[in-house]
Amino acid sequence: MEYIGIILLIVVILLLVIILIKKQDNSDMTERLGRFELNINKEMNDNFTKLNEKLEERLNKINDRVNERLDQNFEKTNKTFMNVLERLSKIDEAQKKIETLSTDIVSLQSILTDKKSRGIYGEVNLKHILVNVFGESNHKIYRLQCPLPNTTIADCILYAPEPLGTIAIDSKFPLENYQLMVDKKLSPVERTMHEKQFKLDVKKHIDAISSKYIIEGVTSDQAIMFLPAEAIFAEINAYHADLIDYAYKKKVWITSPTTLISTLSVIQMIIKNIERDQYTSIIHDELNKLGIEFSRYKERWDKLAKSIQTVNRDVENINITTEKITKKFDMINQVEVEKLEEHSIE
Repeated sequence: MEYIGIILLIVVILLLVIILIKKQDNSDMTERLGRFELNINKEMNDNFTKLNEKLEERLNKINDRVNERLDQNFEKTNKTFMNVLERLSKIDEAQKKIETLSTDIVSLQSILTDKKSRGIYGEVNLKHILVNVFGESNHKIYRLQCPLPNTTIADCILYAPEPLGTIAIDSKFPLENYQLMVDKKLSPVERTMHEKQFKLDVKKHIDAISSKYIIEGVTSDQAIMFLPAEAIFAEINAYHADLIDYAYKKKVWITSPTTLISTLSVIQMIIKNIERDQYTSIIHDELNKLGIEFSRYKERWDKLAKSIQTVNRDVENINITTEKITKKFDMINQVEVEKLEEHSIE
């Protein structure tokens, strides 16, 4: 029984020891788990902080780029908007000019309904062309409102080089029947009637220019009729060849602003070439005169060179003679000195 009690006691002690050991192991595990949990929490916090910082940095960069792009797009949009405003202002300005031009055209049409006003308009247009080609008040080439011996006054007298000579230019503006001739609101019969009248008007102008401004011995055998309207000139050349033939027989050139500028430009070029040729002949004459003077200069220089050579030879001869005389004097001086020395020794 005693052994049994001892064994039970030992078993109880062992159980207690085992229980104590398990409690100690559980406390160690709890402590290790606690430390592990702390480490995990710390690493997770650190990682989350780093991740948050990186996300914030990335978001800041994205924000900066977005702001930069927005600024650029805003600047471009602003420039585009300003360009649109500028173009709108130009369009508005052009619209105002068109309205002004329309008003001017209407007023011009009202002015051109009067024959005298049309005549003044043609003369002013002619003067403007002449000034642009030849310059202001170039009386050597042209004169405006120039009287002729037959008591007529030409709008312009052009002093062209030969074989053209002195050419009269007169401005004519047959407008009324032309406007009615091209007016499609009128019937074909009326337009045909005005077309015939338009041709008569043009022929009357051609006859007047041919009879008044072609004067034998004073002007050239040709004259120029200036039409200040390109449309009328184009109408005549395109559809009325008989008028061109009629003017050719009367020795009258029909011109428009464009063709007159071309004609005057050609005449100006011819005048400049003639002046250039005149200056070339003058320069050639002067060069010939200079050649003659240079020949005289060469002849005189040769004479002077020969004289200098003669003088040079005389100088050399005199120099030789001088050397000889100098040597003689030296010899004489030496002789006297030797005699004096001999006398002194005796």
